Amino acid sequence: MTSIDAAFRRLRDAGEKGLVAYLTAGDPSPRASLSYLRSAADAGADILEVGVPFSDPTADGPTIEAASRRALAGGMNVAGAIDLVASFRRTHGTPVVLFGYYNPFHRYGIPKLCADSREAGADGFLIVDLPHEEAGEAAPAIRGAGMSLIPLAAPTSGMDRIRAFDRAGSGFLYLISVTGVTGIRESLPAGMVSWTREVKRAVTLPVAVGFGISSPAMARSATRYADAAVVGSACVKIVEKHGRGRLGPAELSRFVRSLKKSLR
Repeated sequence: MTSIDAAFRRLRDAGEKGLVAYLTAGDPSPRASLSYLRSAADAGADILEVGVPFSDPTADGPTIEAASRRALAGGMNVAGAIDLVASFRRTHGTPVVLFGYYNPFHRYGIPKLCADSREAGADGFLIVDLPHEEAGEAAPAIRGAGMSLIPLAAPTSGMDRIRAFDRAGSGFLYLISVTGVTGIRESLPAGMVSWTREVKRAVTLPVAVGFGISSPAMARSATRYADAAVVGSACVKIVEKHGRGRLGPAELSRFVRSLKKSLR
């Protein structure tokens, strides 16, 4: 059993829904980024997604795009993100998923990526632009390293493909709530809750709903049938506002605590 599996088992036993918090590695600096990650974990995030910044993201909205630019300008890259995970792992056991795009991972080298990430303490990968059908090199390497390859499903995926994602993936199914990019939204899409219920009935992996969730109330609604909520842009917005200032990690901690409270 991986640490991600153990996290969802613990949540089920406790009767809680999970919180997956996303932050971009190296935003606004490696040192500050580590402080934000530790704050999110201390505040109760069940799983952390550590975004590997990329110059040409296809799934990210303005907030996370800007975070990637800040991180890249500061020199962050795949190796730096792995080092960040290693630093985090020295003090915290919260499961960590490396979230990114295939180009930087491929350039780093998939076998080396898996070996180095495993050694650093990462627990899985979420590769946004790697279709299930094209995961031939990455999937066995990730599984061979004992890590999870988190599948993504969108409203346009179709239930047959979602079932295929479920069979091929591990850890949890990331269910994208909208046909669009990441970003803070005022409300969940109409029909999302019922669609989540349909997906939940069709798959065996835990289901985590993401994209657009920005408040405790939205997190609670999103997890009516799902197992966890993923909150990214709203967390990154706090980093954007406070940067390297001392108040930033404390503000993130308060926000994460409020999200987690709504899921218990």
